[in-house]
Amino acid sequence: MTLLDKLGHVSDRLRAFGDGAVPFDTVIDEATGPCEVVIEGRRTLMCGSNNYFGLSFHPEVIAAARGALERYGSGTTGSRAANGTLSIHRALEREFASFYGKREALVFTTGYQANLGVIAGLCGPDDVVVVDVESHASIYDGARLSGAQIFAFRHNSASDLARKLARQPRGRCLVVVEGLYSIGGDVAPLVDIAAACREAGALLAVDEAHSFGAYGARGLGYAEAQGVLDQVDFIVGTFSKTLAGVGGFCVSDHAALRALHFTARSYVFTASGSPANIAGVQAALALVRRDGSLRDRLWENVRHVRAGLSRMGYKIGPNESPIVPIQIGAPERTVALWQALLEAGLYVNIVLPPGCRPDACLLRTSYSAAHTPDHIERALAIFEAVGRDLAIIEAAA
Repeated sequence: MTLLDKLGHVSDRLRAFGDGAVPFDTVIDEATGPCEVVIEGRRTLMCGSNNYFGLSFHPEVIAAARGALERYGSGTTGSRAANGTLSIHRALEREFASFYGKREALVFTTGYQANLGVIAGLCGPDDVVVVDVESHASIYDGARLSGAQIFAFRHNSASDLARKLARQPRGRCLVVVEGLYSIGGDVAPLVDIAAACREAGALLAVDEAHSFGAYGARGLGYAEAQGVLDQVDFIVGTFSKTLAGVGGFCVSDHAALRALHFTARSYVFTASGSPANIAGVQAALALVRRDGSLRDRLWENVRHVRAGLSRMGYKIGPNESPIVPIQIGAPERTVALWQALLEAGLYVNIVLPPGCRPDACLLRTSYSAAHTPDHIERALAIFEAVGRDLAIIEAAA
């Protein structure tokens, strides 16, 4: 078998979609707002975005991005370790450190690179990285890049984590989990996980990519909501969800975080975030810090959707989060539902093997503070009509 032959399974997978739309190759022609797009000329309601606060079209975010574009130009043309550190990069780092009450903060070009840089920058061949089995690909890739020994523990099982840690050397182990998991929409038992790390002398990193903004009294994420923010050694997050930009960050009380400015390959060897993007994120962060109503509207929409889908008879995930997974089962039924929803003007995401078991396929839907009551009612009406046509649900209650 050649290198190219190994990719043949992709063609086999694409054939499952027949002549209909292919979810991994769907093109958005235009975004007319934070919750509406145009796909193949059709006005489409977006319920598959991570734009949790709907800030991508906020006037303050757009104005900040435009101002930075005019002041600094379109790009930095260098990495943070070369000519790519602008005053706004440093200012954003100070703002994240201040928001979290931490000593250090580091901004990365993407959220993916934040996990790569932190994990591979901290750990090496003599170390151990222990991850939740359902961790994001960037966490696994960061662990592999580090050269450390890697162990996975059962999803959200603090007891299994404790058993794994009991066999590891003290002081040479990093545990990495997520606050909110992006497929199932479930949250980590951080109180128990932090306790297991303390007992074993392991450092703890929590990826709050999907939980930043939505959870906690100030929106700092699930570690804040669980009251363990001071027990987490490294908080990693992204700009591409709540903050409606591109990039990532890490905050910590460990001074060693600053050393990653010189040692994290994904930080040193890539161009820094563009001025417009960084300035837009600054403006979005300021909005998150001062406007608690964004979080309130997000949760109102989530509860409205969950109640509507449950009433119709859809099987949804048990945890209340901005991510509402709809469990379908067989790939064929899941593909048919996804394509029919898109044809009816509703975009959601689809999860198929190898991202799940063949009998556990689902639609991943997500919601925003920017969804209006009319948006939510429109989405529910489409879910009901399409679900009944395909016999996914029997009838509205």
